[in-house]
Amino acid sequence: MSHFKAILHQGEAAEGGFWATCLEVPGANGQGETREECLLNLAEAVKLILEMNEEEALRDDPHAEKTDLVFA
Repeated sequence: MSHFKAILHQGEAAEGGFWATCLEVPGANGQGETREECLLNLAEAVKLILEMNEEEALRDDPHAEKTDLVFA
């Protein structure tokens, strides 16, 4: 399980809904009518971007090693 920071914004009163971005994954964003829907959409965007980035990195160097990076 991964943990990321989401910045959640509430839409204008006339528009409603929510939108969010992820600090650690540039380009990932989510929208939804509810807070929960917005965060679920953001989580899916983060997952897809990370999967695409991994595929690209491994395609560029088939001998690359995957390892965990842990920091506080």
